[in-house]
Amino acid sequence: MRRALPSIALGVAALLPLALRNEYYLQILTQAYVLAISACGLNVILGLAGQLSLAHSAFFGIGAYAVALLATKAGVPFWGGLPAGVLLCGAVGFVIGSICLRSRGHYFAIFTLAVGIIIHLVIQKWESLTHGHIGVIGIPGPGPLGPIAFDSSVARSYLALFFLALTVAATARLVRSPVGRTLMAVRESEALAAAVGIDVMAAKRMAFTISAALAGLAGGLFAGFIGFLGPEAANVEMTFNTLLYVMVGGIGSLSGPVAGTFIVYGLSQVLAVLQQFQMVIFGLALVLLILFMPSGLAGAWKAFGRRPVRRSLGGGGGLGEGVVR
Repeated sequence: MRRALPSIALGVAALLPLALRNEYYLQILTQAYVLAISACGLNVILGLAGQLSLAHSAFFGIGAYAVALLATKAGVPFWGGLPAGVLLCGAVGFVIGSICLRSRGHYFAIFTLAVGIIIHLVIQKWESLTHGHIGVIGIPGPGPLGPIAFDSSVARSYLALFFLALTVAATARLVRSPVGRTLMAVRESEALAAAVGIDVMAAKRMAFTISAALAGLAGGLFAGFIGFLGPEAANVEMTFNTLLYVMVGGIGSLSGPVAGTFIVYGLSQVLAVLQQFQMVIFGLALVLLILFMPSGLAGAWKAFGRRPVRRSLGGGGGLGEGVVR
């Protein structure tokens, strides 16, 4: 069942755009796919390397503004701006990671939080480039690739799903590679990893760079799909929302960030109709979830799969019982 679950989830996700006829619901579904990519990126630095980065939304904003500004100011099409935004985020992440990762623990989290706030302020105040609070409007969406056009909400939803599946597959490959095992060794004990010859700084910097690049990919897709971009795409609230997706789904798991994104983001959209009561109900649900499933949905699923199941080995009552795991 556990092995078949990813295929089942992918099949359900592939059918959802066809089942949802409402344009509003299709837009929410597409945004959920994009935000799940960003959550997977945060899971690389947090779940694999064990480093809490609070600058994640800054890279999301850099990727989004790279695609938006290249398209509106330089006339670069979406398919040229998207890889440029990912590469830019990876390069900026490499530089910032080389500086921030010299600190550890809470100091690293505070350092990255300050970096995220600075980048958000730069986007907000550099009006000659980013248009400040007005934002960037008229961002062109993804153009056709050969005979495939992306001018409908269903097509864009499938495009976002494709990038999400590609991200999950790449992350799974990373986890099972020697690089992934190196990152997990650093997460468990930096001193022990250094003692066996691992370059701890290089490993953490690589994880930070990959995380920033995936955030940039999500931001670029977000800008192309929405068509409008404001500085709130890079604010700290976006980082904490992404962190919430990862925590609810399960830190360090492959499918957890995706499941957490769909549940938390979907629940926030459903509760939006309650207006002033939205945050009360939403907060209570999150507190109960954290209390009863502290390891997230992925941890609860693993615990359910490992629970002992008692069954009778005989037809009557006296031949004994066994435990099947």
